[in-house]
Amino acid sequence: MVKRASRNSSGNGRRTFTARMMAANVVTTLALCSGMTAIRFAIEGRFQLAVVFVVAAAVLDAMDGAIARLLKSTSRFGAELDSLSDVVAFGMAPAFLLYAWGLGDMGRVGWIVALAFGVSVALRLARYNASIDEADDPYKAMGFFTGVPAPAGAMLVLLPMLLDFAFESALFQKSFVLVGYVAIIATLVVSRVPTFSLKQLRVRREAMVPSLFVIALFAASVTVYRWAAIAIVAIAYLASILLSWRVYRRKFKIADSNAAQD
Repeated sequence: MVKRASRNSSGNGRRTFTARMMAANVVTTLALCSGMTAIRFAIEGRFQLAVVFVVAAAVLDAMDGAIARLLKSTSRFGAELDSLSDVVAFGMAPAFLLYAWGLGDMGRVGWIVALAFGVSVALRLARYNASIDEADDPYKAMGFFTGVPAPAGAMLVLLPMLLDFAFESALFQKSFVLVGYVAIIATLVVSRVPTFSLKQLRVRREAMVPSLFVIALFAASVTVYRWAAIAIVAIAYLASILLSWRVYRRKFKIADSNAAQD
């Protein structure tokens, strides 16, 4: 993300930016555009295309941070741009998409729940930005996120649509089950429940080849059973939230015990 600016060779005081400095911000901007395009397709009733662009935004969001760290171009500007992009791509876009797809049939209640999800994403990102420099965050210190991250929250809240696309089941589309489900995901996003962070994921040497095989198998399944494969990943992540709480409690007890001994 845009970092340090360098003086140009003319010495006239103007600041210039290299491609390395701009790379991550370009990817973040593409994620923002992807989220806005998802809203466009939702307006047109092309729901599958809209979900594709939300997924694309999630992929780009994962890339921009990795690029910034790799090129050592992280910056405050980049962090703020990333948060604004996330609000649109993972807050506004999924909320609008769900409202157009099914929540709208629930009347005012459906709109309130759609608003609740969008606001929960904004609140989570605001909380994250406010605590980004805190060194004593116990969740961060142990490798956990606080609440469900915005991209994961978007995938979870769109799960009823993914199931509909995969199995042609409109079970959630026009029912208060959808209202309750979206409300639960909105609560998880803004909650303080510890969730796993992929940044802390470590793969043992002997597990490298099996891990790559599983990734290749998933990539192949996406090309054939696109919606079902993505839905399975979303369900697996939802189940991991319970496991992450148990793992965090165990790590916390160990750390607390070690601190008491010292």
